[in-house]
Amino acid sequence: MKKTLKLLILGMLISLPSAALADYSKHPEASEFIATMVNIHKFEQSQIEEWLASAAYQKSIVEAMSKPAEKTKPWHEYRQIFITDTRISRGVQFWQENNQTLERAEKEFGVDPAIIVSIIGVETNYGRNVGSFRVIDALATLAFDYYTYTEKRESRKIFFTTQLEHLLLLAREQEKDPLTLKGSYAGAMGLGQFMPNSYRNYAVDYDGDEFADIWANPTDAIGSVANYFKQHGWKSGLPVATRAHIDEAPDSTSFNDMKHPKTTIAELVAQGYIPTDQLAKDLTAFPLRFEAKYGQEYWLGLHNFYVIGRYNPRAKYAMAVHQLSQRIRTSRCESTKDCA
Repeated sequence: MKKTLKLLILGMLISLPSAALADYSKHPEASEFIATMVNIHKFEQSQIEEWLASAAYQKSIVEAMSKPAEKTKPWHEYRQIFITDTRISRGVQFWQENNQTLERAEKEFGVDPAIIVSIIGVETNYGRNVGSFRVIDALATLAFDYYTYTEKRESRKIFFTTQLEHLLLLAREQEKDPLTLKGSYAGAMGLGQFMPNSYRNYAVDYDGDEFADIWANPTDAIGSVANYFKQHGWKSGLPVATRAHIDEAPDSTSFNDMKHPKTTIAELVAQGYIPTDQLAKDLTAFPLRFEAKYGQEYWLGLHNFYVIGRYNPRAKYAMAVHQLSQRIRTSRCESTKDCA
């Protein structure tokens, strides 16, 4: 009863944001943010207040964050969103159009080009869906209001407030008006959907024009995704995941735990997992379980699967990227006879 009442109250709060918070420059917790931008980053206070006053609460953002597809859809439905004939064919086309850049990125960063292509495909369908929300609206909503309705209050508040801080720094560095920047409901931007801090830390100028543009420049986007993966530990030439069979239900209950794998293949075999691929026994992995249409699928996610998860820490997301990359590679091989 208490839990039901709590959920009802939270739902009412989400649907009825306070009118007093409509002007984010006057939000009770905005003064600390403003002081940071002025005292540490040397912005004009009036400018920060003007931008925050222009930011608008977005109820749809709170609703979308509260019901992400990774949580609400079983794997067999989630998979159908991203692994489609259209997205595969567009991936092959994107690869062909940017083949030289992808080859260069593989040599310089050591990242599988199929993974880079798949990331851009999953994130924005090759630039066709980069997001329509003003990023400042998304981040102000999530920094100052969304955490109020969740149990992860402090961690979410800190994360999205930090992203708002980086957004304004990024806008200044790139000489852009932060009120004009568009992105996802979570504040991610560009072809590779980088959050503002990732944009500042990992985006690279890959075409030599002295401007790191992942908004609309595929060359910079490819280099930036590759750099992100390299910086997060991608290991060239190593597998991502393998299907596994089980003789009986394994004892482990820690499925889909997207932490750095520490259990060896040999140890997992001893626990009852039988990988379908031949793998070195000292490679480390963690068990994965997905709800397929007619039962459960078991997999072992290796180090590079974990690295994909650094882009988005959801097992279903990482598996979608992995499987889409395989389908794109196979389709490209069949159509171009380039099967390297």
